[in-house]
Amino acid sequence: MSEVLRIDPARSAVLSMDCQNDIVSIYTKGDKDGFVARAASVLSRARASRITVIHVKVGFRPGLPEISSQNQLFGAVKASPQHQSLFQEPLGDIHPALAPADGEVIVIKHRVSAFTGTDLAMILRANDIRTLVLFGIATSGVVLSTLLEASDADFRIAVIKDCCADLDADLHEALLTKLFPSRATVLSAADFIQLVHD
Repeated sequence: MSEVLRIDPARSAVLSMDCQNDIVSIYTKGDKDGFVARAASVLSRARASRITVIHVKVGFRPGLPEISSQNQLFGAVKASPQHQSLFQEPLGDIHPALAPADGEVIVIKHRVSAFTGTDLAMILRANDIRTLVLFGIATSGVVLSTLLEASDADFRIAVIKDCCADLDADLHEALLTKLFPSRATVLSAADFIQLVHD
């Protein structure tokens, strides 16, 4: 672990981000089973320790009124029925092994960050959450964007490095080893389980 992180279960939340069926399949390729198993172990440990678990997923209303054609990334989604299918059932559902348990919050987002245009910040404030444990897909997408916003909002942050994935292996590694450690504690799923278990 890059530094000692203490997690108060009552004031911490694990954010499982964009772990939707087709996204998991596309981004984890040869390590799909390993990724899913590690992420599931993190969620299981968090639940056993009574840490809040929040699921974040990309989703849109029919016709995608949330998307501007001026948005380079999401405008491409709006222009392509094939891309839209990635965020519709069943491809857009959260992977069954990582699915929400009863009572767990699902935040539906329309941009890259889990904060932009969602009620995530309100939910965290209402539950007096001070520490966020992040993982998801992609490292250079939702994880990066959410980490930067959370850092600017003065949250304590941890990133589960082996529960993140990206199509660009070099960028993934650079973020985990060079950028993220300046704003968060970077640890493995096994580190998290040990940390919360002790």
